[in-house]
Amino acid sequence: MSTIVMNKKDEIIMKLVHYFITEGNYNPIVVNGVKDEIWLENSEGPYRIVRINSNNIYNKEQLEYDNYKIESIVKQIKKKTFSFNVDTLNILLDVNEDLELEETKHIKPVSLVGNDLNITNEGILEAFPNINEKLLKDTNGVELIINVTKDINQKTEKDNKLYEKTFKPKRIIMTNLIIIICIAMFILSCVMDGTIAALNGITNLTALTLGANNFLLLKSGEVWRLLSYMFIHASLIHLLVNMYSLYILGTQVETFVGKVKFLIIYILSGICGGLLSAFIGGSSVISVGASGAIFGLAGALLYFGYHYRTYLGNALRRQIIPVVVMNLAIGFLVEGIDNYCHIGGLIGGLFATMAVGIDGKSKTSERINGLLCLIIFIAFLLYLIYFR
Repeated sequence: MSTIVMNKKDEIIMKLVHYFITEGNYNPIVVNGVKDEIWLENSEGPYRIVRINSNNIYNKEQLEYDNYKIESIVKQIKKKTFSFNVDTLNILLDVNEDLELEETKHIKPVSLVGNDLNITNEGILEAFPNINEKLLKDTNGVELIINVTKDINQKTEKDNKLYEKTFKPKRIIMTNLIIIICIAMFILSCVMDGTIAALNGITNLTALTLGANNFLLLKSGEVWRLLSYMFIHASLIHLLVNMYSLYILGTQVETFVGKVKFLIIYILSGICGGLLSAFIGGSSVISVGASGAIFGLAGALLYFGYHYRTYLGNALRRQIIPVVVMNLAIGFLVEGIDNYCHIGGLIGGLFATMAVGIDGKSKTSERINGLLCLIIFIAFLLYLIYFR
């Protein structure tokens, strides 16, 4: 019968990893080109990155190279996750005790050489006050491996369920319903103006009759136009472009946040877009279309992608952000596009998504802040329209 013998360093690594994953809510991240190192990440943690290094660092040159390596990897993490500061806890398990560990602005080195895992470092205790209490201390060998594996698997299973719930394909209802309503409203405009005329562009009279947005009409009390305008389209091309955009963005947002939150975000984004459009456009502008609300969905994707930037960092950088910027630029360059509606919708979508929250990611304080920002933004626009 064979027995498993673990050296002190391996035991310390397993116990630290167990604590940071199960108690600190950290997740392992894959870092290419490293050996005998473990990198953990928690975007909400007191340290964004915890790195555990068991390599031997004997002299000053090795220590300087190790610091350079950390800075290079952290730089890659910043780029991938759109972060300005990435505070890193660098735990060294085999470093010459005569070497002086220099702390930088965002990297804190800590030596645990020969440590019995009774943490005394003030920086660690301030960031993780329960670390000594929660670290596994009485288990070793096979028992340690079993306990660590079991606890980490339970934590991973919980995270995987949240990930699966968020990203698995779902039946799309609200997006399709909005598309149907927009198409029905356009058919109604064809009946009112004549099919050929409506295909080329509905008249202002028809648009206003169906519920187009306008500063003077809003100011006179017809607030319902902030809702109705987003279901009306000026021409067939206008309808097709918006419905295609709505299908692409709406399907994703409805999948990620759910039907109820999607509808809340969509409507609030459209209202914010309508308010900003009415104030800046003034009495001469008659605004119709779903694009303000659609830009709100883009804002929702930006916010969602930030929370899941470990998985969606490349999509944020290469797809979502460039598309938003490009469409805003087109709005300023092409005549006849209500770009202020787009901007209002984008801001409203960000705040609305922050308020309704991302399941498993958003804190209560974050949702409250989002709700306050949304209320202030809408109240400010209402003040500009009705009381200024």
